[in-house]
Amino acid sequence: MIEIIPNLHPIFVHFTVALLLVSTALFLVSKIVKNKKVLDVILNTAYVNLWIGFLITIVTVSMGFYAYYTVAHDSLSHLAMTDHRNWALITFGMFTAVFIWSIINYRRKIQHNSLFLTSLIIASILLLTTAYKGGEVVFRYGIGVMSLPKVHGDVGHKSHSHEEKESFHKSKAHKH
Repeated sequence: MIEIIPNLHPIFVHFTVALLLVSTALFLVSKIVKNKKVLDVILNTAYVNLWIGFLITIVTVSMGFYAYYTVAHDSLSHLAMTDHRNWALITFGMFTAVFIWSIINYRRKIQHNSLFLTSLIIASILLLTTAYKGGEVVFRYGIGVMSLPKVHGDVGHKSHSHEEKESFHKSKAHKH
């Protein structure tokens, strides 16, 4: 697998994005839930997602630095990588503050307030921007991925048939 994915950053980054965004969504939902038992479950789940997401983010950022200094790239892709790295560092700083704040709130049994929620939303917007910038590095510049096959003859789908694949899928559908 290491030949396909030259570093572990792309693996960890998905956990970071998913857990931190789910945490944000749960904290937002907690503002409209009235049932105390349900609210407790939602808030505990929000905190756990935030804390695990943040801890994984430490690994994600570390692997990101490793990728930044080891993947092959040219001048244009270097600029995109640097832009992604800078957004990631700002995002990491924001989530570090929210993480510490959440632990203080939890230990003191303080209900999160609007400022905490606003900070979490801003951090999530930064996270989505950082993810977009990372996607550009991969999909626009092809950094960290294997090359696409060379197209010979007619360009695109005109050069081959999907009949064999389509009949395979039809035969599988009939079995179910």
